[in-house]
Amino acid sequence: MLEPLFISKTRNNPEVNLDKQKNYFRISGRSILEDPNKFYMMIYEWLDEYIKNPNPETEFYFDLEYFNSSSARQIMKLIILLENIQKTKNRITIIWLYEEGDEMSEERGEEIKIISKLNFELREYPSDDIDF
Repeated sequence: MLEPLFISKTRNNPEVNLDKQKNYFRISGRSILEDPNKFYMMIYEWLDEYIKNPNPETEFYFDLEYFNSSSARQIMKLIILLENIQKTKNRITIIWLYEEGDEMSEERGEEIKIISKLNFELREYPSDDIDF
């Protein structure tokens, strides 16, 4: 049985919550790592195992408020890896979440959507900012 992978969020790395049994897959927060290869390697390894026997439907959520260019390469590698789920005849959907008014995150999601070969949804959520 594939054990869940959970990595707590810090100031520089995103929270990672990958749980096959709960059918919950989410990366959220900021990704401005000095060595993103090392950090994301754990995720690649977990996904390699998951892809061998994926759930019939996988919704993978990206909710990244900010990521640098080296992390962007890692995110693209993740999405390319997730494309392998389609080869198993199971469904995969990428859900790119971005905060209302965050044009940069929305644009990055649009760019990845164009490149990706997956069902890809962009979803805006309300800003928590309260104007006084």
